[in-house]
Amino acid sequence: MTEGYTKALVNFVTGAADASWPDEVLELGRRHILDTIASIVICGDRSSARLAKTFAMQHSGDAQQGATILGTSQKASLPDAIFASAMTAHGAEINDFCPSAFVQPGPSIVSAGISIAELDKLSGAALTRGVIAGYEIACRLPKALGINRGRKLGYSTHGYGPVFGTAVAIAALRRFPAQQVNHMLSYCAQQVSGSMQWLLDTDHIEKSFVFAGMPARNGVHAALLAGAGFTGVEDSLDIRGGWFSSWQFRAEDSDYNPDYLTEALGQRFEMPLVAYKRYPVGGPTQPVVQAMLELCREVTPDMVEGVRIEMPGAVQAFATADMPALNLPYLCSVILLDRKLEFEMADSMTRKQTDQQVAALMPRVSVLHDPAQEAVPRKESARVTITRTDGSQITTFVEHVRGYPPNPMSHEDVEDKARDLMTGVLGGSRTSELIDMVWQLESLPDAGVLVEAMQAD
Repeated sequence: MTEGYTKALVNFVTGAADASWPDEVLELGRRHILDTIASIVICGDRSSARLAKTFAMQHSGDAQQGATILGTSQKASLPDAIFASAMTAHGAEINDFCPSAFVQPGPSIVSAGISIAELDKLSGAALTRGVIAGYEIACRLPKALGINRGRKLGYSTHGYGPVFGTAVAIAALRRFPAQQVNHMLSYCAQQVSGSMQWLLDTDHIEKSFVFAGMPARNGVHAALLAGAGFTGVEDSLDIRGGWFSSWQFRAEDSDYNPDYLTEALGQRFEMPLVAYKRYPVGGPTQPVVQAMLELCREVTPDMVEGVRIEMPGAVQAFATADMPALNLPYLCSVILLDRKLEFEMADSMTRKQTDQQVAALMPRVSVLHDPAQEAVPRKESARVTITRTDGSQITTFVEHVRGYPPNPMSHEDVEDKARDLMTGVLGGSRTSELIDMVWQLESLPDAGVLVEAMQAD
């Protein structure tokens, strides 16, 4: 193995199980495991979850050595179980995300980690380190390839970062030797996919596939192929003609930065850059929701002449999104009417299409691009102004939503969010037991006990 990106990444993966990582990084690992478990529990009845579980059972429900589909007692083959679990975890806009990498690592990586821990009877400490290793690569890879360049090519970073992250998590958990990790990375590269057309999805099913199910499936297969002895192109991240050094990423106007993949790997961590969704909506819409929840206390719907939203980024996508949880006019209208935003209402296509009060308010909401909010360092911010019918205005500026890296959730915040989401499904006692298990992962001899604790059926 030659010196280069591949060797550095291989060394990181093979050393992850025994690495002496800072306590604060391990704590973040546990928090994101809990956050993803809560997403799986609450999203078990979502369309993407139901379809994926049915598919898995039809495809391999008779598997002799099956893994549990998380949140249920059903078993399927390992790839199918992880696929269905990941689809469940991103059944709604409630799981974690990395704003700087445009990936949502939890659904695929945590699902894979827990399933491997169940089958192999691995410890909670091993699970935590495997998940952290997966997050590290899932969040680094899109930045190394170039976020803007990927968009210009029509690729979805959500689709390829977690492919590598899922495979890395499995390789770390199963302690793959260096050569197997090397070959596995080549199979990851072969399975990179994902189109930005997920923005056109209205049912949150194809989106769940691109963000979670597909990278989980592809990452699992890459790891299983290498584990079964499949050989691939060695040093695939360095070799001339390889995917990572492709001309499509290295164009003159590209933000391609390959060094980012392995720079200070194992010393500087991506975990602090991963955010939590405080509200059950898409990441870029979070600041607007927080602002509206503050402002709605001062008005009633009949007092509102208009709502003006100024924010950075691709604002048109959120001004006209078909998906309710991404559509700002819909979300603002619901908040004005309900004076809150409940989980069920955030992604209710029925309400978006049939509620006449919502339909009357939505045209009053305008979404405008504000380039000033894109100054370096970029802030995921929003300014919201409500104009009353008497001409007076109220406005607020949200620089960082609670849960974003500059304003992170605390240990208690993450626990409170998880408790709120899971109690209605599992009950108070079981929810408390599950939360305690996650906080005690470092001393848990068999992390597979999480599987039964998560089961809603």
